[in-house]
Amino acid sequence: MSTIDEIASRTATGMVAAFRAGEANPVEVTQRVLQRIGNSGDKNIFLSLTPERALREAAASTTRYLEGKPLSALDGVPIGWKDLIDVAGARTTAGSNLFRDAQPRTVDAPIVANAAAAGMVCIGKLNLTEFAYSGLGLNPNFGTPVNPHDAKVNRAPGGSSSGCGVAVGAGILPLAIGTDTGGSVRIPAAFNGIVGYKTSHGRIDARGVFPLSRTLDTVGPLARTVEDCILADMILRGAVTSAVRRGNPASITVLAPQNVVLDIADADVAANYERSLDALARSGVTIRRERVDVLEAALEMTARFGTVTAAEAYHEHREIVDSDRVSVVDRRVVRRIMDGKRMSANDFISIQRTRETLIAQLEKQLGGAFLVMPTTAITAPEIAPLDADDDLFNKVNLSALRNTMLGNILGLCALALPNGSDRNGLPTSFLLSACYGADDRLLGDGLCVEKIINEAVA
Repeated sequence: MSTIDEIASRTATGMVAAFRAGEANPVEVTQRVLQRIGNSGDKNIFLSLTPERALREAAASTTRYLEGKPLSALDGVPIGWKDLIDVAGARTTAGSNLFRDAQPRTVDAPIVANAAAAGMVCIGKLNLTEFAYSGLGLNPNFGTPVNPHDAKVNRAPGGSSSGCGVAVGAGILPLAIGTDTGGSVRIPAAFNGIVGYKTSHGRIDARGVFPLSRTLDTVGPLARTVEDCILADMILRGAVTSAVRRGNPASITVLAPQNVVLDIADADVAANYERSLDALARSGVTIRRERVDVLEAALEMTARFGTVTAAEAYHEHREIVDSDRVSVVDRRVVRRIMDGKRMSANDFISIQRTRETLIAQLEKQLGGAFLVMPTTAITAPEIAPLDADDDLFNKVNLSALRNTMLGNILGLCALALPNGSDRNGLPTSFLLSACYGADDRLLGDGLCVEKIINEAVA
């Protein structure tokens, strides 16, 4: 007979299996999750908890299971929300001291309401980089969650959905919902050894979500399996069925770029990436190794004109950064926002038009294949040197973001899949990306790719 502790450590679908079998009920699991949070040595993972709501929702779910009437495939499963997503009765801080004492929200964001309607249990709000603007996950205002994969050295959790990555990676939650504008779901997934799903822009409703770049902001889950991401995607969209169908290796083709994506990559990151490609090839997946000029063109575009994110971040937050309130904002975040202030209208329009051309060129070259690369060129770096040296922080931050941000620029949807660890036991990750709108195919074939990669690691 499984223990509550074991059941509370399962994937979301594993928990539901226990609920359906009568091995445990959602109240017992929710209580255990809340106990784990209270007992955790890392007090920086959550920014606020909703225990009364959680226990109320868990009790209602328990009744439904007793009656044989669960509301969805994830009824009773605990879930956490990045603290830029509105949850009724809780503050939305966006990781900033400016909103530390904000009035609690009165209504759920639509995605939170959809999860509640599906019977999921809201545990609370998770830490993040201030304004969601960094790939490393450091937060001087509320503290930085610590990567659980190094017991001796405090390492970066990945950002900006830092609390989401650590909560799932440490086994506290089976599922957390973050956002991704330049890698903010995929990087914490990579650093914490879990799955992250970056959705196509607009697939999941972003109302009630604190914005950074409305052109690029996406909402997506972090979980331990692709299957859990599929179910979360369905529920967040308010859907009652899914069009996802499991893929077949023989029908999958991946394109592995021969330029850019392995530049600056750690040796172990590159080795695990090649091992994953070899495993896919042995399983019948077609591997195309080609130069992808679009990737270099995208980097050249940002070097010349700047980024959509910087321009739109300045537009969103100009009343803050152009006022005396800027003094309480993380200086590293301010620096990146002010890059947008220096951009011209010509810069922004040039980016928009070039981006359209590059997206079309990449879609033509892929021809239905998936684009693959290491999710991050590096594994989780030590926090202390980054806090001590802003130039080092900026350099490492760009290294973490380099591969993932290409996906946002080029309008891709993507799955970050754990594919082993480096010599220090730190997770590495394999990034499977598809053209805009191909989410269902990405998720279905992602189930197949995940299985192959997992078997190769084992």
